[in-house]
Amino acid sequence: MDIATLKALKPSEYEEAADGYRATSDMASTAKDTVENQISAGIRNQLKGDAADAALRELKELGKNLHYIQTECALASTALNGFAYDMAAAKRKLEAAIEDAKAAGCAVGADGSVSFPAGGKEVDGKVPEGGTVEMSTSPTDPTSASLERTAANMHPNPNFGKAIGFANRIGDALKEATDADAKWAPKLRALKADDDLVVSDRDWSDVKSDQDGVGEAGKKYLDSLPHPPKDGSPKDNAAWWKSLDDDQKSAYISMHPDSVGAMDGLPAAVRDQANRTVFGEARAQAQLDYAAWLKKHPEPKRYEPYISPITGREVKWAPMVESREWKKWEEARKGAHSSLDGMDAIQKRFDNVTDEGARPYLLGFDTQNRGHAIVSIGNPDTADNVVTYVPGTGAKLSGLDGDIRRAELLQAKAERTGSGQSTASIMWLGYDAPQSLFGDATDAKYADAAREPLSNFLHGIDTAHQGSVNSTLLGHSYGSLVAGETMRDHPDLPVDNAILVGSPGAGVDHAKDLNIGADHVWAATAKNDIVNLAPPPAGTLAPLNPMAYYRLFNDHSIMYGNDPISDEFGGQRFHVADGDSVTWDFQVPAHSQYWEGDSLTNMAKIATGGKP
Repeated sequence: MDIATLKALKPSEYEEAADGYRATSDMASTAKDTVENQISAGIRNQLKGDAADAALRELKELGKNLHYIQTECALASTALNGFAYDMAAAKRKLEAAIEDAKAAGCAVGADGSVSFPAGGKEVDGKVPEGGTVEMSTSPTDPTSASLERTAANMHPNPNFGKAIGFANRIGDALKEATDADAKWAPKLRALKADDDLVVSDRDWSDVKSDQDGVGEAGKKYLDSLPHPPKDGSPKDNAAWWKSLDDDQKSAYISMHPDSVGAMDGLPAAVRDQANRTVFGEARAQAQLDYAAWLKKHPEPKRYEPYISPITGREVKWAPMVESREWKKWEEARKGAHSSLDGMDAIQKRFDNVTDEGARPYLLGFDTQNRGHAIVSIGNPDTADNVVTYVPGTGAKLSGLDGDIRRAELLQAKAERTGSGQSTASIMWLGYDAPQSLFGDATDAKYADAAREPLSNFLHGIDTAHQGSVNSTLLGHSYGSLVAGETMRDHPDLPVDNAILVGSPGAGVDHAKDLNIGADHVWAATAKNDIVNLAPPPAGTLAPLNPMAYYRLFNDHSIMYGNDPISDEFGGQRFHVADGDSVTWDFQVPAHSQYWEGDSLTNMAKIATGGKP
């Protein structure tokens, strides 16, 4: 980098290019939404047959391409703005050094050398002559810096020291520009896409590498942006987001999608965009990991002859049976694929939109611990009613399909129930749920850890909503304890109604303790639900405790407070079917049958502001 090049460089041209990439990203985002939520939805609703299926497959690939373009162009925009920021800073330093040199009577050469005029006290009747110093950079070594200062102080012409200072400043500016150019060139080259029309898992997994590269190179630029509030409330987060311009918003979404996607108080569309990037990266990496596992663990022979346990010989007339080796491999394979099961369930919703009013929004996603996801069916920012469903024992990312399905069923029923009202139904798996009914679920620590995240999320939904909203919190199984504790400990929670189904207790003895009025707390438990066997609180059955025998025959005190369907709890009850009986292999279907029949209808009525 030389003086002429840096002086001629126009950072604004790179900023304009960044604007162009951001505009392309925005257009790709709009096109993706149109393809996924309008064109594909229209085909699903109106056309059937092989041609329609083929068109949907092609549109699905087009949507993937547009999503990738959206993400990578946003990164390119941020990178170009970062490069322009660094070069503008170097150019300002160069121009300031040149102007200061001119003001001091010095001349700067094309090579960066600085000529200084005669000056200083006469020596032997002569004013010390001027001269020229070569361009250099400020010495970083303390000894070298000290020697330079000494030489300047000893020189009879004071302009010599000034010239050295100007030469150092010019050298520093050019070095800074050269370093920036060398730093950014490979980062920008890395954003070049493959010359094909297929966005592979490898392409998506490389997005994280691109983000890391741009983040490392663009640290100064990114640090110059308004920082989000540390531990900010949803209202603080919303105010910060509104204060950003379009370039700054794009930079944060492209560089920190995980942080933006998890930020309560931001618009649902923004969180969805950010989380879709996080999700795309995670799913691609999971698919690559699964493919690597399959390559490392080839499938063994599945079937083998039946061997009699009595004779130890092959029974030729018996059918072939699955080998023990294959069964072991299949169990391991399912474990290797488990995280993908939940991600595939989410992706399936993106790929099968039939109604813009019921399109999915990914409001939270990560793969930490058992994995977490928050999926809204419908836009919670514009819906008249928002119901947030908290799943209970056994909920985890790998088994997400059923929990999302419950949110879909309730949203569809509510849309038909509420006359002219729109409803968004949210599945909130934002916590680590217990995994066993008679083990983990007897410990309240999982609910304790979920109270603040759920409270912040609900406040965020209320903050981002455009107008007034009727909000319902629905807890199922252990999720009712999460909901109850959250309402109990946050009196200002923006919740209008509570629904507790299959509940082992809500962490309170009376509905009024949930801070929304007992007449707005609704509960139901199916007759054949195994939760009816939930025991009294630990320690109450001590042999010498007189109350133990009373509670043993009294059905209102269960694991986490009074039973929500008991008179003592003081809330409202609604009708549900008895549910199926426990099966021969100890399955308990009744505990999961609240999203059908009268139960679903009644929950939809409550969620839309009515009464069952």
